[in-house]
Amino acid sequence: MTHSPACFALLGYGRFGTAFARMLLHAGYRVHVWDPNVPVPAALAVASMRDAVDAASWIVLAMPVPHMRETLLALRPLLHAGQVVFDVGSVKMHPCAAMDELLADAIPHAGTHPLFGPLSLARCERPRRTVICASARHPRAAERIRALFVELGCEVIDQDAETHDRAMARTHVLAFFIAKGLIDIGVDDGMPMAPPSFQGMKHMLAAVRGDAGHLFGAIQRENPFAAETRAELLAELHRVHRQLLAEMDDDSLAIPAPDAPAA
Repeated sequence: MTHSPACFALLGYGRFGTAFARMLLHAGYRVHVWDPNVPVPAALAVASMRDAVDAASWIVLAMPVPHMRETLLALRPLLHAGQVVFDVGSVKMHPCAAMDELLADAIPHAGTHPLFGPLSLARCERPRRTVICASARHPRAAERIRALFVELGCEVIDQDAETHDRAMARTHVLAFFIAKGLIDIGVDDGMPMAPPSFQGMKHMLAAVRGDAGHLFGAIQRENPFAAETRAELLAELHRVHRQLLAEMDDDSLAIPAPDAPAA
């Protein structure tokens, strides 16, 4: 006797939700998608959130982070203890706190952040990593989610939500912040005269545009450490700018090599 593959309720069908649905289908899972705001393929679409959740073992919160709490409030009466809920947002403190508050001990849950997007998936870039922020209430749920992402070809990083958001403030947040500034002043990733030193930045601009450029505001506003990190970068750039205007000697302005000791 064969068993039917597990079913996922995917709540949200934006760029990442679409890519994640493909990953799950490729792995042999059934997927039901509920997103009243965008077109969903007929083979995946269901008529309501209840229809998505009823047959599902896994519930994936793939909507924008600012909408997650209201979704959880609507979702909670539809859930039971045999299901596992996880989000795939790029910020973790607020979603994890909301799940702990609203799902509590009754519904297994954890936060996740897949560190890849539609563009990197299309390029088959490796390694493919996912952060899991376990709830202290549900360690077994985190173990099950870990096994799922390993099955999907991911390396898993375990972090608490605060550590994750601090790390993302100095990577994800700054990459999007710098990219937006460059794009807004007309720096384009197709510039024919770009030297080799620009190639890394060109890749960053393409990744930001292709993976989640539309989420810029949420990435910057929902991470509780984003504002202070942006301010730190701006202050340092202003300091360097003043040094350049003061015509300081080149040695004091040199960018240290990776293995050089900090001054």
